[in-house]
Amino acid sequence: MGLDDKIDNAAEKAKGKAKEGVGEATDDQGLKTEGQADQSAADLKQAGEKVKDAFKK
Repeated sequence: MGLDDKIDNAAEKAKGKAKEGVGEATDDQGLKTEGQADQSAADLKQAGEKVKDAFKK
């Protein structure tokens, strides 16, 4: 996995964590769910990158 991909995934996960926190603090279930979805998407992208890296070896 390239460094750019790692940074992008980490940024997306952090953004999702922030959205989830704001949603929790403001009792906005939609924003909280959106933040959780962003985190899940980042995790899936990271897993996909790891699979690609495994096949490159």
